[in-house]
Amino acid sequence: MCSPQADHVAMTLDAAYLRGSMAAIFSILQHSSCPQNIIFHFVASATADHHHLRYTISRSFPSLKFQIYPYDSSAVSGLISTSIRSALDCPLNYARNYLANLIPQCVHRVVYLDSDLVLVDDIAKLAATPLGDNSVLAAPEYCNANFTSYFTPTFWSNPTLSLTFADRKACYFNTGVMVIDLQRWREGDYTKKIIEWMELQKRIRIYELGSLPPFLLVFAGKIGAVDHRWNQHGLGGDNYRGLCRDLHPGPVSLLHWSGKGKPWVRLDANRPCPLDALWAPYDLQQTPFALES
Repeated sequence: MCSPQADHVAMTLDAAYLRGSMAAIFSILQHSSCPQNIIFHFVASATADHHHLRYTISRSFPSLKFQIYPYDSSAVSGLISTSIRSALDCPLNYARNYLANLIPQCVHRVVYLDSDLVLVDDIAKLAATPLGDNSVLAAPEYCNANFTSYFTPTFWSNPTLSLTFADRKACYFNTGVMVIDLQRWREGDYTKKIIEWMELQKRIRIYELGSLPPFLLVFAGKIGAVDHRWNQHGLGGDNYRGLCRDLHPGPVSLLHWSGKGKPWVRLDANRPCPLDALWAPYDLQQTPFALES
């Protein structure tokens, strides 16, 4: 678990997204030049059936090096504010805030990945992303997105709060793909910084969208650069209807079905989007209906 030469990958596990997680793991191993060098750190709710999760993973990937960490969601459940989509309010969605506490102290860097994505490139390239002298994390930034829309008028009209971004070029980034320096995170106690914003949100509604805005408040404008090829996100459509979407222009190393529409759900319903065909080859838990169709 502590090998400094390994590429460490962190993901969450739960019953609802297990099919997506399995596809993500398979895609990572398929495209790795050195799969035996990858160590997986899975975070699952303390109340989940860990035996079943461990059995499912071990059966499909007998040689996989992994650990499952129980996540007590009681600490965060009282801080979660309702958002535009109920799935975003799941306590496990906030587990990324606590990775530095859950993963052993000997692990200094980790690639965090959501469960609704597949890689079509070697994860070692992403894991080797330079973080410079000060950045705690790296992720693809999207500076053409309307950054102000992630926060409420209450936030922007408060002089003290709106100054949060005054001294940095803050851009949107997606928290489903991040390279995190866990050592710097621990030294800066960034879990506490994120929690402080969540506590404020419970008193004054300053944002609308789940676990993303606290990350933006703490890190936006201060992160390391990652090429957009490593997060072709939004393939699940928006958070309301989950309509089909096309790829962004440019090369692709990672396909991410963020948004409401998940490829396994659409495939099972026999209503796939064209790009869901790129996810299907990694689906290890196909239902009989999906196989027939």
